[in-house]
Amino acid sequence: MTQPEALHNLLQAVATGQINPDDALLKLKHLSFEPVEDFAKIDHHRHLRTGFPEVIWGPGKTPEQIISIIHSLRQSSPIVMATRIESDVAQQLLEQVSGLIYYPIARICALKSSELPIKAGLISILTAGTADIPVAEEAAITAELCGFRVQRLWDVGVAGIHRLLSHRDLLIDSDVLIVVAGMEGALPSVVAGMVECPVIAVPTSIGYGVSFGGVAPLLTMLNSCATGIAVVNIDNGFGAAMLAGKILRTAAKLQEKIK
Repeated sequence: MTQPEALHNLLQAVATGQINPDDALLKLKHLSFEPVEDFAKIDHHRHLRTGFPEVIWGPGKTPEQIISIIHSLRQSSPIVMATRIESDVAQQLLEQVSGLIYYPIARICALKSSELPIKAGLISILTAGTADIPVAEEAAITAELCGFRVQRLWDVGVAGIHRLLSHRDLLIDSDVLIVVAGMEGALPSVVAGMVECPVIAVPTSIGYGVSFGGVAPLLTMLNSCATGIAVVNIDNGFGAAMLAGKILRTAAKLQEKIK
């Protein structure tokens, strides 16, 4: 636990009645961080504050650094994730971290508690093409690790719109849709015109030269005439899953308030 002296003093204050439990919880949400050697500062209480734990960004870190951060996070977090982990790095991590799982398409390494409850709501993830699947899988695995139910529907882009239209029931049953597309990025606009739930658009860097590495689909999605679309950054499947999760968590909290 970080800041043990501050934590002890806080608990002592609760025990003696100097501070009530609700105020103590608020203070706990904003306790400091834990240094990991001289290269990282772990935010153990991010899950408490935001509902989702801190996640490790893999690129730019050595395998040894990632391993040290994983060992630190696993002490307090029900989910430990490292994203954008290439297979050669993953192999080193798997050899050093017990219980670690590697999802090669999503490029995610993770430790997950088997007792994590399934959260309310259904996230459906669509891709325009097969080449968009790695970004979509990053979203899917992230959402599943966080405890959400996920449906996958691949290769239903606008070049063959009948493929999408044959799955109307799946779209209607979804609570949040994540739509992943490269090239011209038209699929999220089409989907948003068919459903009442929120649509999260993810542009990918898939496409010919004039797509400018995903800028073309990004601009298409930002300029969509369909309403109810949120757009995340190019290839950001992780960010899309986090946004979908926050939407569903907020809906669940509102439902509880109604009760």
